[in-house]
Amino acid sequence: MELVQSVPGLWLQLLFAAAVILFAAQHLARHADIIAFRTGLGRSFIGVVLLATATSMPELGTGVSSITLVDDPDLAAGDAFGSNLFNLLIIGLLDIFWRRGPILNSVGVTPAVVAGSGVFVISIAALAIFMHEHSLQGFANWHISPITIILLGAFLIGMYAIYKSAGAAEGAEGEEEGAYNYGSVWRSALVFAGMAALIVAASIWLANIGESIAHAMNWEASFVGTQFLALSTSLPEFAASFAALRINAPQLAIANLLGSNLFNMGFILAMDDVALVGSPLWSSISSIHELTAMFAVLMTAIVVMGIATQRRTKPSKYFTYEGLSLIGLYILASVLVFQFG
Repeated sequence: MELVQSVPGLWLQLLFAAAVILFAAQHLARHADIIAFRTGLGRSFIGVVLLATATSMPELGTGVSSITLVDDPDLAAGDAFGSNLFNLLIIGLLDIFWRRGPILNSVGVTPAVVAGSGVFVISIAALAIFMHEHSLQGFANWHISPITIILLGAFLIGMYAIYKSAGAAEGAEGEEEGAYNYGSVWRSALVFAGMAALIVAASIWLANIGESIAHAMNWEASFVGTQFLALSTSLPEFAASFAALRINAPQLAIANLLGSNLFNMGFILAMDDVALVGSPLWSSISSIHELTAMFAVLMTAIVVMGIATQRRTKPSKYFTYEGLSLIGLYILASVLVFQFG
């Protein structure tokens, strides 16, 4: 007999699962910074390769389990696309929190390379939805879309470009001498792996809760994925990025957020397509995600402009124009997804 759960009980489960993710993420930024310092690989490279991968584990776990356990690919896609928007919103919030001028003035060239790679893969993902809806119906019975192969290739090219940029521009990135004069890189790696495993477990639980809430509240799965699941599974990025600011590592924070978007689009959606049996992912999801992708590209372009215009001051003690733009565009996108999703 199926257990019927109350709506308040479902919301409590969602909050508890999110709290577990938040707890685990608190430890990620510091140990990522220790690894960046000890290995000399730099905060941007570690932020993208290590921290962004770890904080994106909820999106991966939620996406695959949404498809394999609850048979809802739209929930998986909504989580990935919605997480992009939430990560860019976090940059706007970090800009308010950072008191040393515009936060995008405090990062180097590598985050701009990460952002550009992100725009590329987001655009390919949006194109995949459009083409499968209008001109690729003949691939409806394929297990994996050919565009998914292109998407994964673009992701790998982007990662290589980031590696080259970080190696040429940053090196050890000016960490203070003696900043981490205790602990070992192996200990930090073990702590990191343990917290990442905890995040994955909580994210699988989140997929089931999100599906139940979607049915209980009579909401579209695309909206639940884009808003509530995306917010919950982006909590690691939120916690890790603010923790990075507390240890004076804005480069790590921004690289983490932009790297998570690259990972969401280039790797997680590809794995979602592999997990979905019977048809390509792009043929099975709502076209509303094209709108979400458009907003993500626009918001990322604002971030790139902020990085490119380094000699600026805040027009106010609390905000910059790009920070306000990111927050405003996130709100607008949320309203439109709720209305049309």
